[in-house]
Amino acid sequence: MSESCPEPLPDSVEPMPLPDNPTAISSDLRSLPEIFEAEETPLLRYAFSLVGCRAIAEEIVQEAFLQLHEHWSDVRNPVAWLYRSVRNRSYNHHRDNKREILTDEDTQPEEEPNDTPEDLLHRMEAAGFLRLLLAELEEADQQLIQLKYYEDLKYREISERTGISIGNVGYRLHHVLKQLAEKLRHLGIESAP
Repeated sequence: MSESCPEPLPDSVEPMPLPDNPTAISSDLRSLPEIFEAEETPLLRYAFSLVGCRAIAEEIVQEAFLQLHEHWSDVRNPVAWLYRSVRNRSYNHHRDNKREILTDEDTQPEEEPNDTPEDLLHRMEAAGFLRLLLAELEEADQQLIQLKYYEDLKYREISERTGISIGNVGYRLHHVLKQLAEKLRHLGIESAP
């Protein structure tokens, strides 16, 4: 699972809980192909928000559907089961590829020494949501974020590159960051990853 990671997927989906009794007979009246048709894209978005790589997200979702197919008669709530499976597989991917993940400091949260697996997964989810929110920004605001936080330019240098006044650069960055923080809080994420 060490493939290149092209363009991100838009939007994200909140995880759904595993059913209380996953071995009960399926209560979802849809067939597996119907569930695949309806849930593949949201599951891909969710997996991407957790792993940050489209190719890996696709592999995780494919594996989850294959496993669901094998256990179809035992699963009561297949959609919830799929989300839990994608979440678990994403966590397993991070655990199994820890060295690769932690060397890419720009895209993955840094692990604290006393982190629990749940803490790490929450930070990974927050980072995924932040990437998705950044992708939704207007192109001009994305450029400001890129220049300030990825290229580490001063306001004066950003002003020279964009043609925006120094004061307006600061004003716009302040409001973009405030907007991102509000959206993260709305998603239940109180601090940046």
